[in-house]
Order: sequence, then structure tokens, then C-alpha cells
Amino acid sequence: MAQIIEHEPPYTVGYFVGSLAKNSINRRLSTALVKLAPPELQMSEISFSDLPLYSWDYDEDYPQVARDFKASIAEKDAVLFITPEYNRSIPGALKNAIDWASRPYGQNAFSRKPSAVIGASAGAIGTALAQQSLRAVLSFCNSPQLSAPEAYIHMTPDLITDDGEVTNESTEAFLRGYMDEFSAHIQRVLTVVPQQR
Repeated sequence: MAQIIEHEPPYTVGYFVGSLAKNSINRRLSTALVKLAPPELQMSEISFSDLPLYSWDYDEDYPQVARDFKASIAEKDAVLFITPEYNRSIPGALKNAIDWASRPYGQNAFSRKPSAVIGASAGAIGTALAQQSLRAVLSFCNSPQLSAPEAYIHMTPDLITDDGEVTNESTEAFLRGYMDEFSAHIQRVLTVVPQQR
């Protein structure tokens, strides 16, 4: 029988940076979000760069790298996706990671785990379509999502420094508020739907 875990702060949050590029603007955004997160959120990145391409041929015997990846998700209270937009959708590497985490059937690491989606783009629409695509995937994965505020960040060259300092006061206030709302969302979800382990 599964053990019911009722959580109170602090909450552990695993975040995914959707781009594998070292100089990704979404990596800069992630650094800013970690700095702006309220103290009750303990943030740590979950990397997926070493995962092979998923195939259901692996379902009978998951490779260790995929087992470790799923375990890193399972031990977190919530997940945050910080993603760019590639060809009006999410990057293939991020989708591949989600496929690994949600398989084999009946062993979905995202089920009932609170989540949020945010992204930055040099374009004016700021990852809106990528986020729409990702939200559809997370809905199927039974992950309760923060629905508001939506966060589509138009990344100008100097908006966020390499060490995560936000240079625009209104953007900094918005991102701080976004992380506060995410914290409240996590608390609501884990109060209504305690985790099972």
C-alpha cells in the first residue's frame, strides 16, 4: 500500500531548462527565477542532456540514466518547466525527457505532481505556442498546472544578466510574483492531493 505524504513548506522543486544550449536565454531566466523564488521553495535543476532517444523497447529494462532521471523527479514535490520555442512547439530534447519520465505505462513520474510553465524568447510572442503544446502534454501526464499568471517573457539583450540579475524593475516584480503564485499553487495541490510514495 502506498504511503500518503502530507507536505508543509519547504517544498523541493525540480526545474527543467528546455534548451540544451550553454548560452540559452532560458538558462539565464532559470537563474533569475531561482534567485527570485520565495524561501519556502528549494530549487534544483533536473538535467536530461544524457538521455538517449526514448523507445518503448526500453520499457522492459530501463537504462540506469533513465532510472536516475525518473528518481530525481520522484523525490521532488513539484516541477517547473522553463522552455524556449522551437518551430512553434517545445524542443525535441525536452519532449524526449517527458516521454522517458512518463513511461512505462502506469509509472508516470509527473502524475499528481504540481507544475508550472514559463519561457523566454527573443520574439514578441515569448514562447506562447511552445507553452500551449507543453501544457497539453502535462495535462495528459496528469500534472496539476499553475494556470495563471501566464508568463511569456520577451527577452531583450540586457533584460537578465548571466548571473540572473533582472535589470527591469517591472519584469523583476512580475517574475517574483510568478514564483510566489507557483509556491501557493504547490501548497494548494499538495494539501488537496497529498503525494503517494
